[in-house]
Amino acid sequence: MVVVVENGKMMHEEVEDWKEIVRKGGSLQNVQVDDGRNGWATPSASSFLVRGHNFFQRRVKVAAGDALFKPLAVDWLKSNARLDHVLAHPANRVMQVHRERACGDALKSYFFAINLQVPGRDHYSAVFYFVTDEPIVEGSLLYRFIHEDDNFRNSRFKLINRIVRGPWIVRATVGNHAACLLGRALTCRYIRGANYFEIDVDIGSSAVANAILHLALGYVTSVTIDMAFLIEAQAVDELPEKLLGAVQIAQIEMDSATFVEVQQLRDVVPPSNAPLPSYQSGLSWCKLGRSLSKQSKSDRKEADTETKGSYWE
Repeated sequence: MVVVVENGKMMHEEVEDWKEIVRKGGSLQNVQVDDGRNGWATPSASSFLVRGHNFFQRRVKVAAGDALFKPLAVDWLKSNARLDHVLAHPANRVMQVHRERACGDALKSYFFAINLQVPGRDHYSAVFYFVTDEPIVEGSLLYRFIHEDDNFRNSRFKLINRIVRGPWIVRATVGNHAACLLGRALTCRYIRGANYFEIDVDIGSSAVANAILHLALGYVTSVTIDMAFLIEAQAVDELPEKLLGAVQIAQIEMDSATFVEVQQLRDVVPPSNAPLPSYQSGLSWCKLGRSLSKQSKSDRKEADTETKGSYWE
């Protein structure tokens, strides 16, 4: 709510919260948890098991507490080449709405984005946006993850997945409550901006991930999966583990992705106070791309003309 002065009188005007505007936009809509389709939802943090206070003595995992970041939005994108550093684009819908509509304490919001990159003739990206209005505590594990080098980040960046709905072959292959150190399994690119941290994850950099993804894409319209991202605790004083954020992806349609022209992103310059992004060597994108393209063709016929929906709307 804002106060407007009109003809000498103070009047109250309802203004839609910038976060609600962001949630309503994008290629995937915010849906009901465990009961949605072609959208995203917020799963319960307690459905994920993390290392508890006594993990190093008893090897016991416990239900996770509240995540450090809250899910804000998800974009399912298609592009002519790999999408990198999506938060830096001046027209990125999330950052644009925040710049234009946020005020007061909301201007201090800090964003955490994870960009899962699927290569091919048509590249796809699933971009998960998380946000917090709380300051990052100096010296905390999160603070160290943001400010230390890529070797530290690769040794800590972890994913936990939970198949909520899907055929048995996907459950058997992907696993349930399976945990993986993404920084070691896949090539990750870490980017620190003035008010955000982005991780671009190259799914095509692992032959194992390539095979699993190829299988899963054949059932993508019938799969609902919960994903939680966290920084692995490797010392007693880092316990219990805390989720960075969690999101549920529900039965997405491949052709619901909106198109982004990558040419627009190539000239983007990182914020002046951010370190230059670091790149790690990765395997070829081609094999995963061919698998994705073949699977997509088997599910649907290409349209004669393609409507290029705007990622930024």
